[in-house]
Amino acid sequence: MKMKWLKIPALLAAALVLGLASPVVAQEVAEMEALSAVDGEAAYAIDNMFLMFCAVLVLFMQAGFALVESGFNSAKNTVNILFKNLMDLSIGMILYFIIGYGLMYPGDGNGWLAFGQFGIGGNGADVAEAGALTLQVDWLFQVAFAATAATIVSGAVAGRMKFHAYLVYSAVLTAIIYPISGYWKWGGGWLDQMGFYDFAGSLVVHACGGFAALAGAIVLGPRIGRFTKEGKSKAMPGHSLPLATLGVFILLIGWFGFNPGSQLAIAGKDNTEAVMLIAVNTLLAAGAGAVLAMVVTWVLHKKPDLTMAANGVLAGLVGITANCDGVTNVEAIMIGAIAGILVVLGVKLLDKLKID
Repeated sequence: MKMKWLKIPALLAAALVLGLASPVVAQEVAEMEALSAVDGEAAYAIDNMFLMFCAVLVLFMQAGFALVESGFNSAKNTVNILFKNLMDLSIGMILYFIIGYGLMYPGDGNGWLAFGQFGIGGNGADVAEAGALTLQVDWLFQVAFAATAATIVSGAVAGRMKFHAYLVYSAVLTAIIYPISGYWKWGGGWLDQMGFYDFAGSLVVHACGGFAALAGAIVLGPRIGRFTKEGKSKAMPGHSLPLATLGVFILLIGWFGFNPGSQLAIAGKDNTEAVMLIAVNTLLAAGAGAVLAMVVTWVLHKKPDLTMAANGVLAGLVGITANCDGVTNVEAIMIGAIAGILVVLGVKLLDKLKID
């Protein structure tokens, strides 16, 4: 009987301890949930700010294109080229807002052609967490890519295309052609379903703009005086190598928005390490492209050529853009080197085909 009475105070003490501990545990759980929510919102803000910064860098590439194209062309074409670059961005962004974004990211589709909505179609993400993006910043990043694809054409048709005709060409490319080709890969279209890989747009962006430029150059024909009557290539040096070289440096800087930004997030260990690898690979490929383009030109022509080395930088950048996230630093150098060689040989091939 005595032992029974002794158990009662012990039970009461245990109940008192548990009763006091329960609010403490509940408070700790609530604090952990609050901290988790704060961490999610912080990562959400970091990822969106990162993408906005990268979008601005890609938009800054428009200045690089303007300088490269005008510097590598004759002085009389400068105003025309600058005007076309300005309108590429201005008209292109409006058309991409109205129809292009809906064509490129329609949601469900047949894999070839679909349309989601006019405009952007929303603002914030459903949940503020790491990796979630607002539709607004996603559009900002994507329109910078669309403008890049369009402005590639400008330099290729310089001095041979009327301004109003070029505006139509650029508008169709930005509003229809680029968004559809982008949908085939990045919007979940047939190329993506087949397993095609293009991380940041070697084909989706640069080849799209490049093939459009090639088509324009073929249809318009070479500039007057570009080839002799015998069909031999005749050099037509640009009027300002300082402008062109400065433009290449600006494009190089802008590419650090193009490639690392395509990771679409930086918060978290994995994303941070991926972004840094992409950035280093991008720089290494550019340098390797410049060196090999210079060496090959030096061997072929017995002297180095600044314009080919500059084109080697751009070739290396375009070459690494497709898989900059999935190769080592050494492999990035190899890719850039091969691209630097190919750009020199490509120029030779175009001369043989009498394409200016």
